Amino acid sequence: MELPIYLALVPAMAVAAQWLAWRTRLPSILLLLIIGVALGQFIRPDDLLAAITGGDATVAGPAILFPIVSLAVAVIMLEGGLSLKLDELRESGGAALRLCTIGAVATFLGVSIAAHFVLEFNWRLSCLLGAILVVTGPTVIGPLLRQIQPRRRVSNTLKWEGIVIDPIGAVLAVLVFEQLMLHASDATLIGGALLLGKTALAGTMTGVVGGLLLSLALRRFWIPDSLHGVASLAIALLLFAVSNHIAPESGLITVTVMGLWLTNQIDLEIEHIIEFHENLRTLLIGCLFVVLGSRVDLGLLGEVGWSGVVFLAVIVLIIRPVSVFISLIGSSLDLREQVFVAGLAPRGIVAAAVSSVFALEIEQLGDRLVIPDAEQLTLVTFLVIVGTVAIYGVVASPLANWLQLATSKSNGVLILGADPWVRDFAVELKELDIPTLLIDTNYRKVSEARMAGLDAECLNILNEPARHDLPLNGIGKMMALLQNDEVNTLAIHECSGLFDRSELYQLSFNLENSHNRRGMTKNLKARELFGQTLTFSQLRDLHARGAHFKRTKLGEEFTFQDYQRRYPDGAFVLCVVDEDRNVIPMTVDNPFTPAAGQTIIALVAAPDG
Repeated sequence: MELPIYLALVPAMAVAAQWLAWRTRLPSILLLLIIGVALGQFIRPDDLLAAITGGDATVAGPAILFPIVSLAVAVIMLEGGLSLKLDELRESGGAALRLCTIGAVATFLGVSIAAHFVLEFNWRLSCLLGAILVVTGPTVIGPLLRQIQPRRRVSNTLKWEGIVIDPIGAVLAVLVFEQLMLHASDATLIGGALLLGKTALAGTMTGVVGGLLLSLALRRFWIPDSLHGVASLAIALLLFAVSNHIAPESGLITVTVMGLWLTNQIDLEIEHIIEFHENLRTLLIGCLFVVLGSRVDLGLLGEVGWSGVVFLAVIVLIIRPVSVFISLIGSSLDLREQVFVAGLAPRGIVAAAVSSVFALEIEQLGDRLVIPDAEQLTLVTFLVIVGTVAIYGVVASPLANWLQLATSKSNGVLILGADPWVRDFAVELKELDIPTLLIDTNYRKVSEARMAGLDAECLNILNEPARHDLPLNGIGKMMALLQNDEVNTLAIHECSGLFDRSELYQLSFNLENSHNRRGMTKNLKARELFGQTLTFSQLRDLHARGAHFKRTKLGEEFTFQDYQRRYPDGAFVLCVVDEDRNVIPMTVDNPFTPAAGQTIIALVAAPDG
C-alpha cells in the first residue's frame, strides 16, 4: 500500500469507527481497537515505513512512530488540562487528590504483584506494567459520565482523577524504566527521588511559563483570533519538547499544567481554543488507536492465554476496589459514591500510547536492553484496555442506577425562562413525569414557578460557575424561551457543551424580527420552536387572552385526524411525549405528525379567541 493512501485511510477509518460508536452507543475505543487490529492483518505501519525508508521494520517503525505518538499524546493531555476547572475542587478536590496519590501507589503495587505472579513477568517488567496501568482513561470516562450523568461530586472526582493521574502514571513509568531497566545496576532511592523532583519541577515550571506567556499574549491582542488555536498548539508542542529534553516525560506535566492555567483565567475568553483542541483530540485519539492497534501481534495472544483474563479480573475485581477504598477512608464521598468510583476505571489512549512508547524504545535499544517477555507489554496493555472498557461500559450505568446516583434516562428539559405561559407549559411536562428545571433571573417569576411545584433556579445562565453548578441529572434537552432572541442565542451557545446540538431549541420573539435585518441569522440559532408562525409574542398573547394548555393521548380509536377535527382552528401543538416519556418538540425543521401512543401538549385557544 502506498503511504498517501494509508495516511488518508487511517483518519477515515478512525472517524467511521467513532461515528459507528455514536450510532450504536458502544464505547468508541472498542471499535477503534477492533478496526486497528483488523487493519494490522493487512498492513502494519512498521512494514510500510520500512518499505519507504529502505530500513528494517523493527528499526524504522519505532524510530518514526516514537516521536509521532509522543506529540499526539501531548495534544490529548493539553485538551484534558483545558477541561479542568478549579472551582470543581470544592466538592471533589480531596477525593481526587487521594486517588491520584494513595490510590496510584496502591494500584502500582497491586498491578506489579499481579503481573509477576499471574503473568509470570520478571519484576522489572512487572513494575513497568504496573506504572503504565496506574493511569485511567479520561477519553473513555468522559463519554461514559456524559451518558450516565451521576452526581456532580462523583463525576468531577472521576474526571479529575482521570486527567491528573495520566501524567503521574507516565512519570512513574519513566522512573521505573530509568531506574530498573536502563540503570538497574546503580539505581538508588535517592537517585529516583532526584529524578522525580527534576521531572515534576521541569514540567510544572515550563507549563506555568507557557500558560503565563500565552494568556498575556491573548490579553494584549498580540495574536490574531485566527491564530489562537494553532498558536496554542504550536507553543504547547514546543514546550513539551523542551521540557522532555530537560527531564524525560516531564512534557506531559507541562501541557497539562499549561491547559489548567489557561482555562482558569476568569478574564480570558478561550472557548474557541478549547473547541479547536477538542476536535483535534477526537481525530488524534481515533488515528492513534487505529495505528497502535494495527501494531498488535495477535500471534502473541496465545502466549498470554488465560493468565491474561485472570490478570484482567484481578485488576477489576480486587485492585481497583481496594485502592479506592483505601484512598477514600474519611473522605467526603459516601459509601455509595465510593462503590461507584471503585466500579469505573477504564484504561484508554494514554495507557496504550505509553506502553507503545516504551515498547518502541525497548525495540530501538535492541541488544543493549534484553527484557524477557517485553514483546508482550503492549499486548497485555491492549488486553486490559479492551477488557476494562467492555466491562465498565456494560456495568457502569446499571451500577449508578442501582446505587441511586443517576437517573436511568435523560429525558428531562432545561427551560430558560419562567413567564406565565412557560410555567404552565412546564407544569404539563411535570404532570407527565418529565424532569423539568426552569432558569430565570427574575426572582418573582422563579418564586411563582416554585409555588406551582416546579424546580426553578434564579440565576444567570451566562454565568459560567453558576451554569456548571446546575443539577442536570436526568436532563437532556434545553429550550430557550425568553423574549429576547439575542439572549436566547447566546445562552444556547454557552450551553452547547452541556447538551448535544440536536437537543438545543429556541423560540423566536416575533416573525417581524425573524425575517428582516434586525433578526438573528439562521446559522447562529438552535433548532427553532414550535413552527413557522408560532412565536413567543403569539404564545404570550394567546395565554393572556385565556388560552390554556391541554394534554391529549392519541390511540387507534382517537387519531391525530380526529384531534384536528375536534380543534380545527384553536389548538397549537407544541410537542408530544412518547410512551417512553421522551419529549419530541415540534420544530421548524421537523414538523412531524403525532402518532398513536403519543401524548400531545397543545395550547388551546379560549372560545372567544
